[in-house]
Amino acid sequence: MSAFSEPELAYLLDERRLGRVATVGKDGTPHVVPVGWSYNADQDSIDVGGRELERTKKYRDVRRSGRAAIVVDDLASTDPWPREARAGPPVPPTLARQRPQVRPRRPSLRPPRRSTPRR
Repeated sequence: MSAFSEPELAYLLDERRLGRVATVGKDGTPHVVPVGWSYNADQDSIDVGGRELERTKKYRDVRRSGRAAIVVDDLASTDPWPREARAGPPVPPTLARQRPQVRPRRPSLRPPRRSTPRR
Protein backbone atom coordinates (compact mmCIF):
# COMPACT_ATOMS: atom_id res chain seq x y z
CA MET A 1 0.00 0.00 0.00
CA SER A 2 1.32 3.43 -0.95
CA ALA A 3 1.90 6.18 1.58
CA PHE A 4 0.38 8.51 -1.03
CA SER A 5 -3.36 8.86 -1.53
CA GLU A 6 -4.91 8.18 -4.96
CA PRO A 7 -5.21 11.92 -5.75
CA GLU A 8 -1.58 12.47 -4.66
CA LEU A 9 -0.39 9.60 -6.88
CA ALA A 10 -2.38 10.96 -9.83
CA TYR A 11 -0.78 14.35 -9.23
CA LEU A 12 2.73 12.85 -8.99
CA LEU A 13 2.25 10.76 -12.14
CA ASP A 14 1.12 13.77 -14.18
CA GLU A 15 3.62 15.68 -16.32
CA ARG A 16 5.12 17.79 -13.53
CA ARG A 17 8.88 17.32 -13.32
CA LEU A 18 10.25 20.49 -11.76
CA GLY A 19 10.36 21.24 -8.06
CA ARG A 20 12.28 23.04 -5.32
CA VAL A 21 14.19 21.23 -2.59
CA ALA A 22 14.84 23.03 0.66
CA THR A 23 17.57 21.99 3.08
CA VAL A 24 19.31 23.59 6.04
CA GLY A 25 23.09 24.03 6.23
CA LYS A 26 25.28 23.26 9.25
CA ASP A 27 25.00 26.87 10.35
CA GLY A 28 21.18 26.86 10.10
CA THR A 29 21.02 28.77 6.82
CA PRO A 30 18.14 27.65 4.58
CA HIS A 31 19.01 26.54 1.06
CA VAL A 32 16.38 26.22 -1.72
CA VAL A 33 17.21 25.04 -5.24
CA PRO A 34 15.29 23.95 -8.35
CA VAL A 35 15.48 20.21 -9.07
CA GLY A 36 14.19 17.60 -11.44
CA TRP A 37 12.24 14.77 -9.81
CA SER A 38 10.26 11.65 -10.57
CA TYR A 39 7.93 9.33 -8.68
CA ASN A 40 9.58 5.96 -7.95
CA ALA A 41 6.76 3.41 -7.65
CA ASP A 42 9.13 0.63 -6.51
CA GLN A 43 10.30 2.68 -3.53
CA ASP A 44 7.07 4.71 -3.16
CA SER A 45 9.21 7.83 -3.07
CA ILE A 46 9.93 11.07 -4.88
CA ASP A 47 13.42 10.74 -6.37
CA VAL A 48 15.38 13.95 -6.82
CA GLY A 49 17.98 14.15 -9.56
CA GLY A 50 20.57 16.52 -10.85
CA ARG A 51 23.96 16.83 -12.46
CA GLU A 52 26.80 15.62 -10.20
CA LEU A 53 24.30 15.41 -7.34
CA GLU A 54 26.85 14.03 -4.85
CA ARG A 55 28.84 17.26 -5.16
CA THR A 56 25.94 19.58 -4.33
CA LYS A 57 25.15 21.40 -1.12
CA LYS A 58 21.63 19.94 -1.05
CA TYR A 59 23.07 16.42 -1.14
CA ARG A 60 25.57 17.17 1.65
CA ASP A 61 22.84 18.81 3.76
CA VAL A 62 20.53 15.77 3.39
CA ARG A 63 23.37 13.33 4.13
CA ARG A 64 24.23 15.29 7.27
CA SER A 65 20.73 15.98 8.63
CA GLY A 66 18.48 13.43 6.94
CA ARG A 67 15.94 16.19 6.36
CA ALA A 68 14.61 18.04 3.32
CA ALA A 69 11.39 19.47 1.94
CA ILE A 70 10.17 19.47 -1.64
CA VAL A 71 7.66 21.71 -3.41
CA VAL A 72 6.44 20.52 -6.80
CA ASP A 73 6.14 23.32 -9.34
CA ASP A 74 2.65 23.29 -10.80
CA LEU A 75 3.35 23.94 -14.47
CA ALA A 76 0.49 23.63 -16.94
CA SER A 77 2.97 22.41 -19.56
CA THR A 78 6.69 22.31 -20.27
CA ASP A 79 6.26 22.29 -24.04
CA PRO A 80 6.73 25.10 -24.77
CA TRP A 81 8.35 26.21 -21.53
CA PRO A 82 5.98 28.71 -19.85
CA ARG A 83 7.13 32.32 -19.70
CA GLU A 84 4.69 33.37 -17.00
CA ALA A 85 3.20 31.81 -13.88
CA ARG A 86 -0.28 30.33 -14.24
CA ALA A 87 -2.73 29.15 -11.64
CA GLY A 88 -3.26 25.41 -11.59
CA PRO A 89 -5.02 22.78 -9.51
CA PRO A 90 -4.32 22.78 -5.78
CA VAL A 91 -1.16 20.99 -4.68
CA PRO A 92 -1.63 18.01 -2.33
CA PRO A 93 -0.95 18.65 1.36
CA THR A 94 2.67 18.89 2.41
CA LEU A 95 4.09 15.60 3.54
CA ALA A 96 5.42 16.71 6.89
CA ARG A 97 7.92 14.95 9.10
CA GLN A 98 9.39 12.82 6.38
CA ARG A 99 12.97 11.63 6.44
CA PRO A 100 14.61 11.45 3.01
CA GLN A 101 16.32 8.22 2.05
CA VAL A 102 19.73 9.07 0.65
CA ARG A 103 21.10 6.67 -1.91
CA PRO A 104 24.05 7.25 -4.19
CA ARG A 105 23.03 9.65 -6.95
CA ARG A 106 19.33 9.98 -6.02
CA PRO A 107 17.95 11.04 -2.64
CA SER A 108 14.34 9.95 -2.21
CA LEU A 109 11.70 11.79 -0.24
CA ARG A 110 9.41 9.18 1.25
CA PRO A 111 6.28 10.14 3.21
CA PRO A 112 5.61 8.47 6.57
CA ARG A 113 3.55 5.28 6.43
CA ARG A 114 -0.02 5.49 7.62
CA SER A 115 -1.10 2.94 10.19
CA THR A 116 -4.83 3.26 9.46
CA PRO A 117 -6.49 2.69 6.09
CA ARG A 118 -7.96 5.61 4.21
CA ARG A 119 -11.65 5.99 3.65
